[in-house]
Amino acid sequence: MNLKEQLLESCKMFVNNRLQTIQEILASNQKALTSEVKSSAGDKHETGRAMLQLEMEKASQQLHAITEMNATLLKINTNYTPHLACLGSLIYTNLGIYFLSISAGKITINGTTFFAISIASPIGKVILGKKENAPFLFNGKQIVITKIE
Repeated sequence: MNLKEQLLESCKMFVNNRLQTIQEILASNQKALTSEVKSSAGDKHETGRAMLQLEMEKASQQLHAITEMNATLLKINTNYTPHLACLGSLIYTNLGIYFLSISAGKITINGTTFFAISIASPIGKVILGKKENAPFLFNGKQIVITKIE
């Protein structure tokens, strides 16, 4: 398995872990909603149901975001080596190594740290379309792309 495949696999595991957590939250909230019986407290009961509904809506939004992340990962071709930074590129810079994919954060493989970033993230937007040796400013720092894979 090449490095980009390993990074892609790490991103998929990140998405699957988040998906599992969200599904557990949804199941737990659904169970709480159906098992809650109306008490004599009336308003307290309604407030509890409303809070559960809000939690379920929030989890549903997160589920939608996970679905979008999965769709993004499916678009990545790990065998393609572009000349410009694009989705699936491995970007080596003087300040770090970035994998343009999804916002999964820090990934360590064989002792080397990589940052999985979305092309919609602030730094992803700046890097997208750049070439090797292209300098750019981000958060007041001069960054140079030394290599693109």
